[in-house]
Amino acid sequence: MPLQFAFLVLEEHPWGRQMLRILLDNGFVPGIVIQEVSRVGDEERDKFLKRIEGQPVPPRLNQLVTGRNIPVYCVGNHNDATCAELVNAVQPDVVVLGGTRIIKPHVLEIPKRATVNCHPGLLPWLRGSASVGWALYKDLPQGATAHFIDPGIDTGDIIIRRQLPVHRADTYESLCSRVGPIRFERDSAGECRSRGSANVMQRREQTLFQAPKFCQGLGLGCRLDFQQLPREAH
Repeated sequence: MPLQFAFLVLEEHPWGRQMLRILLDNGFVPGIVIQEVSRVGDEERDKFLKRIEGQPVPPRLNQLVTGRNIPVYCVGNHNDATCAELVNAVQPDVVVLGGTRIIKPHVLEIPKRATVNCHPGLLPWLRGSASVGWALYKDLPQGATAHFIDPGIDTGDIIIRRQLPVHRADTYESLCSRVGPIRFERDSAGECRSRGSANVMQRREQTLFQAPKFCQGLGLGCRLDFQQLPREAH
């Protein structure tokens, strides 16, 4: 039975548009897309567009869903009652976050299995916003992490991490563009599993990640050498 998931995204967020494009390309079709139309959404979209200035911009959401039977709704806040009702209506196995504000527990508890996020930095070493800039400042590898969401900020169990190769010609803008998302290497799909709660991961992965393709759909790729990373987060 196909995985039923809801996709939450701030209005036209470039990171979310890229995530949704790759999910669709890999055969993962959300049961619903819910955009937040708000001042926060405007600020975050403009911030990320600035970070990838001069780089290719992913298709707009209406272009991505054209010709597909995907209902798209707009709400004023992903934490409001309207959003919770919309998510409840589709009874998703999973909620996937494609660039959102911090989601509160009453929404996180709706999906049957989990809420999943794709973070543009290597967790747990680079949490929060501007992870590409922090990695440059602290001379750490660039990369992305798919992880389960808990009430903390980027603290949920890690599903998979992938490192982004950095080239001589790269700029801050090109790194921000390429890290979201990184392409997935099929031959390394089983690597880089969480060091966290094995029981939680096993229980969730048996249902959500029976094959590595879902992580491919999140746009993750490249091998990760843990020897390059420090033991503590900033």
